[in-house]
Amino acid sequence: MMLHHLLVDPFLSFGFMRRALVACLALSLSTAPLGVFLLLRRMSLVGDALSHAVLPGAAIGYLMSGMSLVAMGIGGFIAGLAVAILSGLVSRHTPLKEDASFAGFYLGSLALGVTLVSLRGSSVDLLHVLFGSILAVDSHAMVMVGGIASVSLLTLAALYRALVIESFDATFLRVGAPRWLAWVHGLFLALVVVNLVAGFQILGTLMSVGLMMLPAASARFWAGNLPQTLAAAMAIAALASIVGLLWSYYASLPAGPAIVLSASLIFFISILFGRRGGIYARARR
Repeated sequence: MMLHHLLVDPFLSFGFMRRALVACLALSLSTAPLGVFLLLRRMSLVGDALSHAVLPGAAIGYLMSGMSLVAMGIGGFIAGLAVAILSGLVSRHTPLKEDASFAGFYLGSLALGVTLVSLRGSSVDLLHVLFGSILAVDSHAMVMVGGIASVSLLTLAALYRALVIESFDATFLRVGAPRWLAWVHGLFLALVVVNLVAGFQILGTLMSVGLMMLPAASARFWAGNLPQTLAAAMAIAALASIVGLLWSYYASLPAGPAIVLSASLIFFISILFGRRGGIYARARR
């Protein structure tokens, strides 16, 4: 009974905790499956690059409209999508690989975004953009995150077969339907960007990718096939959100980093004790 009160009371007593929980759970359902496909396509660091790439657009939205979620979200989406398109064009028309072109663009984007925020805002505003303010989530942010999560899940369901084919046998799609390959890749990157924009509103640009990649990497140690991996990633992301919010409440820690730290702890536990490739399971065999 005491444990039940410890787990439930913060969410029953405070509206900001309930709003943060709902936003995190919605984000977990949409970002974790994208993280799984990024892992399958060996694009794990692309998510990190795109999370930094949204910063200049968010900074321009901030300079124009202050802390407006709509303006910063639109600016972040445009900036992230522009970096994704430019990186693809550079890798297609030059000898530079896609990961290297992403690295070049995102480093410049990160520096530009920090500079733009610093021109007008204070250090508090900069920290808000970089690390988010999940406990200050209002109804507008909840509606936006919920809408993005819903659209992302529906789009991912429509693209599921093509994404699976591209992840496991991209040559087949390239030979059989080369135009579809470009469209699928572009739509997938657009989904990643829009979810990172939603995550940036809650966890900040530096933390948003954590809820996308860490649960996906952890799920690989527990699941045996792709549907199970997708379900496990969503469950792990939701668990990390709940644990992180409770941890931040009782230990007076910043909520966004606490959520990502919880996901990191689950990742390390999965490495050690995961039943599919974990260190302990391999040692027993």
